[in-house]
Amino acid sequence: MATQLELKYGCNPNQKPARIFVKHGELPVTVLNGRPGYINFLDALNSWQLVHELKEATGIAAAASFKHVSPAGAALALPLSDTLKKIYFVDDLPLSPLACAYARARGADRMSSYGDFIALSDPCDKETAALIAREVSDGIIAPGYSDEALAILKGKRKGNYTILQMDENYRPDPIEHKDVYGITFEQGRNELRIEESVLTNIVTGSKELPAEAKRDLIVALIALKYTQSNSVCYAKDGQAIGIGAGQQSRIHCTRLAGNKADIWYLRQHPKVLALPFKADIRRPDRDNTIDVYLSDDSMDVLADGKWEEFFTEKPVPFSQEEKKAWLETLSGVSLGSDAFFPFGDNIERAKRSGVRYIAQPGGSIRDDHVIDTCNRYGMTMAFTGVRLFHH
Repeated sequence: MATQLELKYGCNPNQKPARIFVKHGELPVTVLNGRPGYINFLDALNSWQLVHELKEATGIAAAASFKHVSPAGAALALPLSDTLKKIYFVDDLPLSPLACAYARARGADRMSSYGDFIALSDPCDKETAALIAREVSDGIIAPGYSDEALAILKGKRKGNYTILQMDENYRPDPIEHKDVYGITFEQGRNELRIEESVLTNIVTGSKELPAEAKRDLIVALIALKYTQSNSVCYAKDGQAIGIGAGQQSRIHCTRLAGNKADIWYLRQHPKVLALPFKADIRRPDRDNTIDVYLSDDSMDVLADGKWEEFFTEKPVPFSQEEKKAWLETLSGVSLGSDAFFPFGDNIERAKRSGVRYIAQPGGSIRDDHVIDTCNRYGMTMAFTGVRLFHH
């Protein structure tokens, strides 16, 4: 291993010189293929921490799909239903548990995951590599690779796909530094462990918090620990289904993440599953077309002549009333927030996306209003007492 790596440039081509280095010892990451850049390493190291912590907290392998230093998706290696296999475009592949984790992580928000950086908590196997091979992605970090997986991944991007191997035994110094405008910031690393014990202070009338909800809240909170703040995460079935990152207002986070969760669920509607796509339409084009079909501008894709580019026949319209009725069947969703909800409007918006369980730090002067709003809808909310800002 090396003590430093020279990079082509920093965040932008004009930012030179650029490198990553450690002051003591050797870098814990090895480049197995490609030429990773500055942002690749930011995504890689943040996403690795996320999946490593998810695996430690749950005992289940995990995967993340990162874009611009925030997760587009994060998930545990749980089996997929036939419907999820279809909306994640993996119903034609053999799936290992780790491949299921990445299918979930990428499938949460496929449009945002386009060109992602992938993190795996466990060594990459051939099934996961085969799935990655056919998706548009910038690179991957994992603690190891099977020979077959490495050969498959080295074939991506004309042999230039970035493949990083992380030393899973690496432990960073407890104090970290960051330079901004020539001034060095120093702080203790956020070593807080997120586990079921942070969910014990339930402040609502409803005290129900089943094992699946605890698992999903842990997924959401650990994802938020590595999401640019402000941030909110909706989770269900062991995966994030909507992440709102980097917004100045908490309600905007909740709306953004809720809209993504809605799209995730709307993609499972029979009308969407039955869309008559032409056989040669690329997956990214399917994603974009489905997004338009589900939007308020859906009639654009159904206009005379336009549908012929993507479909073998004109799709059946999907009315706003039908969408609303379908979304009303979404339930059992968990919601995490990296800081307190200042007003009950966040709870009102969360309810529209099937939220039943909530974890947030608490500490707002309007906590009573937020709790009352939860009680009105029979939601269970835990105050974790832990803020998870990440900048």
